Amino acid sequence: MDGRDGMRAADADREAVADRLRVALNEGRLDLHEYDERLQRAYAARTYADLEALLTDLPPVAPPQRSGLAPASATAPAVGSREGQPGPVATRGVTARWLAEVWLPYLNVVAIVVTIWAVTSLLSRDLLYFWPVWVAGPWGAVLLVRTITGLTGGEPQRQSIERERRRQRKRSKRERKRESRAGERDDRPPTG
Repeated sequence: MDGRDGMRAADADREAVADRLRVALNEGRLDLHEYDERLQRAYAARTYADLEALLTDLPPVAPPQRSGLAPASATAPAVGSREGQPGPVATRGVTARWLAEVWLPYLNVVAIVVTIWAVTSLLSRDLLYFWPVWVAGPWGAVLLVRTITGLTGGEPQRQSIERERRRQRKRSKRERKRESRAGERDDRPPTG
């Protein structure tokens, strides 16, 4: 056993493994159940060997500049460019999700007001003034500015990291409740 394997892992090491597992989930290499199990084991890991065991059957993350047909290197590159940031493959999924969260409400409302305008124009048998432009135009301009500033400022990644932290807090809270319930059951005197 290598001396490093027995050394204690830090929170940053656990986060790097969690990021790599997220990439594997986004790539379809892990299903949601297996991802959840490995993520729990990653946050409970104490040593580097515990963390390495979670990644042994996963290929290394290839940088986006490399072709998918290029031979994989023997060592895995860093998961994120900055600590706590997802890798390049995960970034695409995170960005797409963030863009959908920003733009879908707008698109839904614009579709509704255009439908209302079209129905009222058909019922009046006259092409009415296209008033939905007053809903779509200003709101669209604000969203465009928000999208540009959000993408340049790394908002999708920050939001994804915060979402994952909330998930972990909920999960650990549920586990503590489960453990306390189990402890309460064990403390009850036997009836009979």
